[in-house]
Amino acid sequence: MKYLVSVVLCIAATFSNYLYAQPTKVLILTSNLVDMGDPEKHDARNNLWEVAPPYHIFLNHGFDVDFVSPKGGKVEFQMFAMGISKYTIKYEGFLDKTNHTLKPTDVNPDDYWGVYIGGGYGPLFDVANDKAIQALIAQIYEAGGVVGSAGHGAGAFADVVLSSGEYMVKGKKVAGFPNSTEITKPWAKQGTLLPIMVEDKLNKNGAIAQNKKTLKDKTEVVIDERLVSTLFLDSAAIVAKEMIVTHQQ
Repeated sequence: MKYLVSVVLCIAATFSNYLYAQPTKVLILTSNLVDMGDPEKHDARNNLWEVAPPYHIFLNHGFDVDFVSPKGGKVEFQMFAMGISKYTIKYEGFLDKTNHTLKPTDVNPDDYWGVYIGGGYGPLFDVANDKAIQALIAQIYEAGGVVGSAGHGAGAFADVVLSSGEYMVKGKKVAGFPNSTEITKPWAKQGTLLPIMVEDKLNKNGAIAQNKKTLKDKTEVVIDERLVSTLFLDSAAIVAKEMIVTHQQ
């Protein structure tokens, strides 16, 4: 009997340790930029509608969320608060988090099962070039984590290199803000102010970039192994939900 009790306790302790060791949080990446550094100061803030709804989804499925930016501290957002964005700001501590983002050195990648990045142009300028953040993405992904994005967010992880020396996006279908839309918009002077064009960068690094021609529905969420992405802000919240589904499979 004592032997049986000991075995049961041992199994229970092992299971408890297993559960305790599992990552329970999601990391959202954000930019510290406000403008593109050009004389006209074109907007480079984070897109609220691509960040706040996923934050809400993660919270409401029981996951803690941390925000990180290259410099830490307060990050800025474009777009006015409405709908879920307004709700999560008022009731779910969104600004408490985004006014005090972590620095990369504050982040333990073992704590996170997922990484999400929304758009706005800022991430293309600083997140995409921050070696510490790029390393965090690689570590979380290689530990079995899920990486998600909306809009320009995919451009911020297109250069992530795994321990194998290959790009994380290589051979995978990834949706990111398409060239055909970029060159028609004045937001970054038809893309001429940008350090990269998202679609071009994805293809260059071996991804199979998805655009409005390859997708039947431009708001579709694309899932390829543990990369979850969408072209536009419409489906940012769905990306978060599909990240959770992928994580739980």
